[in-house]
Amino acid sequence: MDHKRIAMIFPGQGSQSIGMGKSFYENSSVAREMFEKAGERIGVDFTKLLFEENEQLDKTQYTQPAILLISLIAYRLFQDAMPTKPVMLLGHSLGEFSALSAAGAIDYVDAVELVHKRGALMQSACEEIDAGMMAILGLDDNVVEELCNTANTAGKKVWPANFNQNGQLVVAGLKADLQSMEATFKEAGAKRALLLNMSIASHCPLLSSAQEPLAQVMEKMVNDTFIAPVVSNVTMQKYATKAEAVELLKDQLVKPVRYKQSIEAIVNEIDVMIEFGNGAVLKGLNKRNAPNNETYGISDMETLAKVCEALK
Repeated sequence: MDHKRIAMIFPGQGSQSIGMGKSFYENSSVAREMFEKAGERIGVDFTKLLFEENEQLDKTQYTQPAILLISLIAYRLFQDAMPTKPVMLLGHSLGEFSALSAAGAIDYVDAVELVHKRGALMQSACEEIDAGMMAILGLDDNVVEELCNTANTAGKKVWPANFNQNGQLVVAGLKADLQSMEATFKEAGAKRALLLNMSIASHCPLLSSAQEPLAQVMEKMVNDTFIAPVVSNVTMQKYATKAEAVELLKDQLVKPVRYKQSIEAIVNEIDVMIEFGNGAVLKGLNKRNAPNNETYGISDMETLAKVCEALK
């Protein structure tokens, strides 16, 4: 086990679904306690939010704490079953906060409150504008970047937001501008240009009003205790100090998530990745981003047992 160099990775928004975390909740007293403490902190009944049909789960100020909580429960149960020191941690967007908590730099209950606030700040930054995000399939990154630059020069507000894998990129901006670009992306050769079901525009300058308030909350909650470095979505570099965490995650609000490039940057320093949380989204992306490295996923008690067995 010790000879394997492991990166712990954490998914972001879009990985949520009703029923996530139920297996942990029903089979682990640790998970139940984490549900309860997290819920008390932000005044949310996570069992209702996650196990009953509702509209709330897709609202960003609830989506974010829900995804983070389930990721950190998966991580905690794995560490309890099989204490393992990662060589680094990494998350996709919101997942970078899960990574920061798993690294030891922020208590999980504080992290739940922090991303609840982050979601609310993002929502209010987009309240007065009709913002959105669009997935572009089948175009090279540089083509999308060029088209966005040209559109911005012409006064449109459209930016690359998530570099997920080759041929899959998400752009963010004003909904009307995104819709007006659909034909442009398709003419350039995109297989699809699909407006996503979102009312916010993540990782672009439209969120600049959220930066300072987020940094202020982080100043109070983050510490300098890192068991391993976290890889920044923005710079693709590792960091392991509070000061860098605050600065980089403030930056991450308005700059694109370079997930694909981050995986490419670390792939020679690791053997295995473990994704903690619902949906196996990153595992799917890594089939293209890191075809020679195994990515395991832990999303319930069954996959937890399987991964522990595989890593023995």
